[in-house]
Amino acid sequence: MTELPLPRDLPEVEDTGLSNPAPQRPIGEMIAERLSRRGALAGAAALLLPEMAAAQAPAPRAHDVGNAPDAGPSSLGFTELRHRYSQRDTVAEGHEIQTLIRWGDPLFNDSPAFDPLKQTAATQAKQFGYNCDYIAVMPPFVPGSAQGQLQADRVVMWVNHEYTNTNLMFPGLGSGAQARARITREQTEIEVMAHGGSVVEVRRQNGRWSYVKGARLNRRITGETPMRISGPAAGNARMKTAADPNGTLVHGMFNNCAGGFTPWGTVLTCEENFNFIFGGDAAETSDQAAAYRRYGIVKAPPYAWWRHLERFNLDKHPNEPNRFGWVVEIDPYDPTSTPVKRTALGRFKHEGCNHVLAKDGRVVLYSGDDERNEFIYRFVTARPWDANDRAKNKDLLDEGTLSVAVFAADGSLRWLPLVLGEGPLTAENNFHSQGDVVIEARRAATLLGATPMDRPEDIEVNPVNGKVYVVLTNNSSRTADTVNAANPRARNLHGHILELTPTGDDHAAETGRWGIFLAAGKPGVDAGTQYHRATSTDGWLSCPDNVAFDSKGRMWIATDGAPTAAGIADGLYAADTAGMGRALTKLFYQAPAGAEVCGPVLTHDDKTLFLAIQHPGEERGGTFDTPSTRWPDFSPTMPPRPSVIAIVKKDGGIIGS
Repeated sequence: MTELPLPRDLPEVEDTGLSNPAPQRPIGEMIAERLSRRGALAGAAALLLPEMAAAQAPAPRAHDVGNAPDAGPSSLGFTELRHRYSQRDTVAEGHEIQTLIRWGDPLFNDSPAFDPLKQTAATQAKQFGYNCDYIAVMPPFVPGSAQGQLQADRVVMWVNHEYTNTNLMFPGLGSGAQARARITREQTEIEVMAHGGSVVEVRRQNGRWSYVKGARLNRRITGETPMRISGPAAGNARMKTAADPNGTLVHGMFNNCAGGFTPWGTVLTCEENFNFIFGGDAAETSDQAAAYRRYGIVKAPPYAWWRHLERFNLDKHPNEPNRFGWVVEIDPYDPTSTPVKRTALGRFKHEGCNHVLAKDGRVVLYSGDDERNEFIYRFVTARPWDANDRAKNKDLLDEGTLSVAVFAADGSLRWLPLVLGEGPLTAENNFHSQGDVVIEARRAATLLGATPMDRPEDIEVNPVNGKVYVVLTNNSSRTADTVNAANPRARNLHGHILELTPTGDDHAAETGRWGIFLAAGKPGVDAGTQYHRATSTDGWLSCPDNVAFDSKGRMWIATDGAPTAAGIADGLYAADTAGMGRALTKLFYQAPAGAEVCGPVLTHDDKTLFLAIQHPGEERGGTFDTPSTRWPDFSPTMPPRPSVIAIVKKDGGIIGS
């Protein structure tokens, strides 16, 4: 395989801004009062949960961690990969990579074959979209119905399409600002249609996975798909536009990163960096300028859409950005259904929306706000879900309590409700309705004193131990004066993962406990790393992003940003969450040049692992004509194509065994 020099620049659309200009640090202030700086860091390390503390008690210091045997105490039997950077991807020995579906692949019987030189908005609307991210794997029947049993060889798959790489999609544009200046209206319309998501029926025949072209449930959701606005922000004055004077109908969803699903079989897809698509002088001059800044909306954004398509121009449609940044509920079993933006779950840069049931049957959803110094949220429905009547759950997500997390230095956790009239959320602070609160969820959470975090991304509940794992990717802007116990490293380039335990094992409880599961970076080089003592020289990781769990409760960790932060390719790592191998990470898969690994999910039998490989060839300077890789086709006539892959064991066994 071809080894490549590492990129030196951040990806073009990485959100390197800081929308929270003066993050409150209530926990940092408490630490400063009670502890010295050295004591604070030591105290953070001592906040390990008891299980982890026991596992690491005999461990040497981080800089003593060496190249341990492949297995060690880990329950994962695969031989891990070595760190490298290549045009091609690779997986642990004994496993096979199968390309399942690529950008531009036709979804319907009347969809044209992909031709990168003859793209149109109309053709893209019938093809698999760009930059696949979150993957949901659903049974081929509606959950709770009597239509059948789980099948190992057939699933309904939902895939997010997060954003577009202008320079890699179209020939002759160059890269960076040059590409954005040259893009045409027609190409902009293609980018709009390449966003959203896809529903695809997928099956395995003779050991190989493929998607089913023309399947009944196949569907494209795009930047033009009509969507209903529901919940407390529906009809709010700030949701109304000339095209939608009622504030209840919006076209499209954008920058959908991670997601989740519900017990009744709908997908929850999350809008993240929507600020990139809006621009105009009003970003600095309108009466909403402060609110725009809080969400990173600027006069001249990375994309040129606002110059070509009127609805993205703030000077003409100042309320349009308020209609984005939501969780969208989609029924994958009904291709005619209207997606719904569930505003009760708050407006921010959602990264994930994963559910678990409270003891009384109410649905609890966890979300991170993926930006430096932003917060972690939880939503608890007002009533339990009905397992026997799917229709009764139709609008369950419109009523409930949205809360934000506060992490204390003693290892305790509190959830503070974002409810109109409680604490500072009053008319004096310009909150006149619950709609105002959810539209400006970031400002509301700041006023409540939420703990600023190091880019909260995926938040997942382990189905085996019931604990909540919070993935914090990194935070280069955190200083020594703003560290807190849950985010103990200044200029945290490599990220870490927290483990939360709700009080009484009830996810609706107002309190809980927390600890640090692992702190990423290279042991012996990066300060504050925290792994199992047997982690090898190839097992350490940087910039954790999304996680998934297999049926044994083992964690699979995808990374985003490791080439820039650590000089290694992004990949997928696995680790036990309990036992003697707890937090012993092993490198299982590495992505091709410029790509990140997204959306890890395993089939219920643990025999197939699906991954979304996003933005291959994205290094700054790479173009459609001269990319750093042409993965996965490796054809001189094809640009790099974001794709979903399936990984299987060659002998048909359990992944990672």
